[in-house]
Amino acid sequence: MKVAILAHELFPDGAKTAVGVMRYGEYDVVAVLDRENAGDRVRDHIDLPDAPIVAGMDEIETCDALLIGIAPIGGGFDDSWREDVRTALSRGCDVISGLHYFLTEDEEFVELAEENGCELWDVREPHDELGVSDGIAAEVDAEIVLTVGTDCSVGKMTATLELVEAAREAGVDAGFIPTGQTGIMIDGWGNPIDRVISDFTAGAVEEMIVERGDDHDVLFVEGQGSIVHPAYSAVTCGILHGSMADRLVLCHEEGREVIHGYESFSLPSIPRYTKLYEDLARPVHEAEVVAGMLNTRYVDENAAAREAVESYSEELGAPATDPVRFGAEEVLEAVL
Repeated sequence: MKVAILAHELFPDGAKTAVGVMRYGEYDVVAVLDRENAGDRVRDHIDLPDAPIVAGMDEIETCDALLIGIAPIGGGFDDSWREDVRTALSRGCDVISGLHYFLTEDEEFVELAEENGCELWDVREPHDELGVSDGIAAEVDAEIVLTVGTDCSVGKMTATLELVEAAREAGVDAGFIPTGQTGIMIDGWGNPIDRVISDFTAGAVEEMIVERGDDHDVLFVEGQGSIVHPAYSAVTCGILHGSMADRLVLCHEEGREVIHGYESFSLPSIPRYTKLYEDLARPVHEAEVVAGMLNTRYVDENAAAREAVESYSEELGAPATDPVRFGAEEVLEAVL
């Protein structure tokens, strides 16, 4: 499928959905929409499959779908994007969105989609048959590995997918459990945990574990948020308990000291995170932090990034790596 990805004013650092889809998805990306960087190319900014960066949808000749590649805090729709969505639908393109704002509830977009035979896919809309957890995720044949984080947007989805890829390359039958909009866009399947009724959060994760748990030797579950996040900790806890993970991988971003978007909240120490996650998991299903993933995207030199990873590993007391920079193979043995 040929897609254009909307990432106005935020590509690449503030457009993790766009970056994730371009790095791991099977879409043919024909262009990125970003008014601020129009005229550049993707490779001018980040090492991803290359494509032109344009100011708007009207500059794209051939496209099957427009994918909204930004997920701002709160998941709202910025009205400055409306013209691009209008143009896409008018030209017969589907629109894929991971926002909390549902396009299927926007009268203008629904009408345009019907007129032009287009599909609106609201990735964050959960299905209607979710229920509470039965506490049975641990009964599946697969071992369960969950990525957990020190904060939002530190690379949990990236770490998860890099582990899946490394495990498969090592001959391990590994499956991926997507819990967020970007993972669902990449895999074409999953439950959007941050949109699920709180009573059903653990059940929504368990449902996916049970569905795939007897088909693979290892399941890698995409974590969300952080257990200390003032807004999103409930999602984190629901995934931790619903997955009944056997092992945890702690993800962190080098240099981050406060909660993103909530800068009055400082991050605890890395050993404190390990204790928090292990203690919280224990009453439901005992799990151990066995490895770490460090996001060094703001570190320029590889030597400095390697030093940061080594320091993180020492603080964590477990093997660590930056999976994008150095690969996940270095910690795979500990994870498995």
